[in-house]
Amino acid sequence: DWKYRHAGLMALSAIGEGCHQQMEGILNEIVNFVLLFLQDPHPRVRYAACNAIGQMATDFAPGFQKKFHEKASTALLQTMEDQGNQRVQAHAAAALINFTEDCPKSLLIPYLDNLVKHLHSTMVIKLQELIQKGTKLVLEQVVTSIASVADTAEEKFVPYYDLFMPSLKHIVENAVQKELRLLRGKTIECISLIGLAVGKEKFMQDASDVMQLLLKTQTDFSDLEDDDPQISYMISAWARMCKILGKEFQQYLPVVMGPLMKTASIKPEVALLDTQDMENMSDDDGWEFVNLGDQQSFGIKTAGLEEKATACQMLVCYAKELKEGFVEYTEQVVKLMVPLLKFYFHDDILLMNSASMPLLLECARVRGPEYLTQMWHFMCDALIKAIGTEPDSDVLSEIMHSFAKCIEVMGDGCLNNEHFEELGGILKGKLEEHFKNQELRQVKRQDEDYDEQVEESLQDEDDSDVYILTKVSDILHSIFSSYKEKVLPWFERLLPLIVNLICPHRPWPDRQWGLCIFDDIVEHCSPSSFKYAEYFLRPMLQSICDNSPEVRQAAAYGVGVMAQFGGDSYRPFCTEALPLLVRVIQSPDAKTKENVNATENCISAVGKIMKFKPDCVNVEEVLPHWLSWLPLHEDKEEAVHTFNYLCDLIESNNPVVLGPNNSNLPRIFGIIADGEIHEAIKHEDPCTKRLANVVRQVQTSGGLWTECISQLNADQQAAIQELLNSA
Repeated sequence: DWKYRHAGLMALSAIGEGCHQQMEGILNEIVNFVLLFLQDPHPRVRYAACNAIGQMATDFAPGFQKKFHEKASTALLQTMEDQGNQRVQAHAAAALINFTEDCPKSLLIPYLDNLVKHLHSTMVIKLQELIQKGTKLVLEQVVTSIASVADTAEEKFVPYYDLFMPSLKHIVENAVQKELRLLRGKTIECISLIGLAVGKEKFMQDASDVMQLLLKTQTDFSDLEDDDPQISYMISAWARMCKILGKEFQQYLPVVMGPLMKTASIKPEVALLDTQDMENMSDDDGWEFVNLGDQQSFGIKTAGLEEKATACQMLVCYAKELKEGFVEYTEQVVKLMVPLLKFYFHDDILLMNSASMPLLLECARVRGPEYLTQMWHFMCDALIKAIGTEPDSDVLSEIMHSFAKCIEVMGDGCLNNEHFEELGGILKGKLEEHFKNQELRQVKRQDEDYDEQVEESLQDEDDSDVYILTKVSDILHSIFSSYKEKVLPWFERLLPLIVNLICPHRPWPDRQWGLCIFDDIVEHCSPSSFKYAEYFLRPMLQSICDNSPEVRQAAAYGVGVMAQFGGDSYRPFCTEALPLLVRVIQSPDAKTKENVNATENCISAVGKIMKFKPDCVNVEEVLPHWLSWLPLHEDKEEAVHTFNYLCDLIESNNPVVLGPNNSNLPRIFGIIADGEIHEAIKHEDPCTKRLANVVRQVQTSGGLWTECISQLNADQQAAIQELLNSA
């Protein structure tokens, strides 16, 4: 009986998410078994098999794609050829979307030709069927499959662009009937995703046509019903067009912004009801209820909320991409967004609003300091209040991050005494709550009901608490970097709590973030920072060799900034830190994945001690070791410091670095080439120019140049050439 097979496959689809660990071990058998049912005689069983493959591709990504890419993609493409069954075809295309969405690009490329060939032939057949019979189910899915493949393949999709674009434009132009709205919306999405994948240069040939089609739909927007599926696809497509066209998109803002602001301003229907009323309404589609106790419930009609969230997301996108080009609209957007920081009905809307604040300030900068300050005053109180009252930790962390970014944009003087007073109280409360929650979790671990499941939920709570702690650190970082040492008296009310974070018995994330806060104080508030040395110097030095790589990294970074910014009082501590740093660098597992960032911070710190405090260390003795540890390529910021110091040494003809008769130059070329291969330094960084100049100087001396280049492998030689071309 086919119903049993169908039920079994649907059950397999449903349990992947919850039984992740149990299924992962036997996934190989399950997948091979499920793939057989794509050949089942009954179409509903084939449908269920597509469903299971699609769901597993999502639940077990990207491991599923890595293990089964060949089997799964081939089987789904074959099933898509099932011309006799529209639903099976459509579901195979849907499963293919799940598969490609989470598929690493490198795995997809070998199949790209075959994938595209199948998708194109299916699209052509289905387009004919649409014209002749009006059937659209498969075409809707195939269009989204094409979009998903392009999105993953990115620039590798360029050769196939001309194969699809004419047909897709044809659908948007002609699919104007009401029953084709979803197809048209999905096609608009597909065109914009392909444009984003292939890039501006290739897409420009069609950009003007596509913009005209979008504008035409936009002007007919007034005729669209509120629940028209095209609206959300349109709004997202505009944002992608903005990303593709960049500054050239500005000319379309007057047309786009009207409907967008209208959608972003949707006010949801809300109602306060007693339980009886609620029971009468609960059948009515689209209402969600929150029980307030006391026989009362708060109801909100969710229709339009997703669109509102998408519209807010687009506004963020325009502000981010167009910067000063968006300045005309900043005021109305700020007036819309700031009150929405209290919009508790939809987390995504809250997240978008908080993300928009620093971006809108960046846009407004062009109008001068007075306009900028007025805008900031309008935001600032609301942001601080939201940090104090937001109950959801995900949203709270985003608001805190956003507030920190705003302070970085506005700089010194952006907070008045009342702001500091209120913010100090809130941060103190967050830190006290952090310690209290940890104690409560310890108590729960002693409880008789304690088991693996309880531990899992306690771990989740712990993770979200630590995430809030990272945001407290972000806010303090932005304040220290803007206000420097004059903010230290305000900070002292928090000092005991930060000192508590770095006590040796605390969990490693507490110690990591406590040290990061003291790192910031040393970096931005020296030499005054030394008055707190009694609290943090011993813990920092002890933490250089800590078991946790995160703690080691924070401590090593601290030593680096002591050398660079700390002043003379820190000299003895730099000397004391040096052998500890070397011990970490020379440990056998220093370069493993989990340790490499901490190790690179240690290498950078040794470089900073030699550069900024050379009298604390025997530079001649340490330099050859330091050179042998280069280049850094994981921690990009520290890589720039080390390469700049290397350039200083070469430019000053340091004999230890260059070696007798420049014998070390081939080794230095190797370091520079490896740095380029690992993209350790961005091409726009001034350091790149310095490195290129070092290479050019050697280029002029024939024999030495040949010797240096001959000792590099092919990749390294290509990297040196790339460096010379870019700088």
